[in-house]
Amino acid sequence: MSSLFSKTITLKKEQKVSDEEFRQLRDFIYDQCGIYIADNRKYLIENRLANRLKELNLKTFGEYYYFLRYDAGKRQELSKLFEVVTTNETSFYRNPPQLKVFEENVLPPLLDDLRKKRQKKLRIWSAGCSTGEEPYTIAMILHDVLKTEISAWDIKITANDLSEAVLMSARRGIYTEYALRTTPKEIVSRYFTQSDLVYKVKPEVKRLVSFGQINLSDRMQLKRVEPSHVVFCRNVIIYFDDNMKKQVIGSFYDNLLPGGSMLIGHSESLHNITRAFKPEHHKGAIVYRKLE
Repeated sequence: MSSLFSKTITLKKEQKVSDEEFRQLRDFIYDQCGIYIADNRKYLIENRLANRLKELNLKTFGEYYYFLRYDAGKRQELSKLFEVVTTNETSFYRNPPQLKVFEENVLPPLLDDLRKKRQKKLRIWSAGCSTGEEPYTIAMILHDVLKTEISAWDIKITANDLSEAVLMSARRGIYTEYALRTTPKEIVSRYFTQSDLVYKVKPEVKRLVSFGQINLSDRMQLKRVEPSHVVFCRNVIIYFDDNMKKQVIGSFYDNLLPGGSMLIGHSESLHNITRAFKPEHHKGAIVYRKLE
């Protein structure tokens, strides 16, 4: 998913955010989506929201805060706010060692267990899916593992993000070569059709993925997600404070079926967040397991 404030926008010198305006906007963003902006990152508010002020013809950040709170167009502007406070630096087959652990250590015993129970129903949640590279990668791995058997399975990958704009892009499933920079060539030829300079995800991959908007700070929305065997939430919780991390990770734990697995970003940790999971250490990744 989504990384925070990675791009900068040139801001006119006179357009500075006051301490009070920063506090109001910082707290508003936190209340709306759980993203925490530290006191020493005031410049990020200035850089990322400057174009919103310009587009709305507003003179100050205080006017923008008032717009977000009270204007008739606040709902539409909230979507724009979500787009500018989240960015989406991702690619297919990102972090290969972790995906290898998923393919070789998580999936085989899970699939064998479901076969033994005669329950060929698999549910995976990609929380913070950005423009779709992660859930489509998961779908491709499932095709590689199950091969022709995949047609006998009921598989659903629930892919969620905060931004409707990136979800629209994800649903299209059309990418440039840059999105495939970490993807093995044989995967590209197997699961994409190329037309000029773009690559389109094949229908058999797309049909496994269901996209939808979700706000990870909204507990009721999270409760409506179908119980999962595996949860992916990579490079998302790093932008939350500890309280929000505990809330979100607790929701993932509740969502997981007994014995289910969670994978987070390689730079993220559950240290001081929760001890509910049993960490399983593999070469290149940690899998957080919910006990039976």
